[in-house]
Amino acid sequence: MAHVELSLSDVFASPAETTTEQQPDNFGRWSGTVSRAAEPCLLIDADTTVVAISSSGCALLCLGAPEDVVGLPLLEGGLRLVDFTASPSELTEQETDKIPPLLALLSGRLARGLLRVQGPGCSDAGTTVDAISTPVLSGTAVAGSLTFFSVL
Repeated sequence: MAHVELSLSDVFASPAETTTEQQPDNFGRWSGTVSRAAEPCLLIDADTTVVAISSSGCALLCLGAPEDVVGLPLLEGGLRLVDFTASPSELTEQETDKIPPLLALLSGRLARGLLRVQGPGCSDAGTTVDAISTPVLSGTAVAGSLTFFSVL
C-alpha cells in the first residue's frame, strides 16, 4: 500500500517580495489546488460545506458540475451514500458521521474508508470508491478536510 503524507507550510518569500494581503491562507491554497486538480478530490470546511471539488471528483461521486456543489453542505449537495447490502438503502445520519471526510474533520486525524455512491450517471447498484481524508489545519485548529477518491 502506498504511503501518502501531506503537510501545510508557509510560502517562503522575503518580506520585500510579498505583502500579507498577497499571501492566501493554507485553506485558500488548498481550495485553488483542488478546483484545478485532475484527480478526484474534495475540500470541505469545518461546517461541512463544500469549498472546492475537482471535475473528476464530481463525475466519480455523481454530483454534476463543481459549480452546482460548491457552497452547499456535503450531504445536502446531491451526494447519495448507500450501504453495501444487495438492496442498497441510504446511510443513516449515524453512519454518515463515519465517512472519511467527516471523520477526518471531527477527529483531526487521517481517515480512510470505502463509500458506495448512487446518483445520475452511476450504476443502479452504485459506485464504490476508496476515500482517504486528512484534516486541513488553520494554525492549530481543524479548518476542514481534504479527501482524495479512487474508484474500485
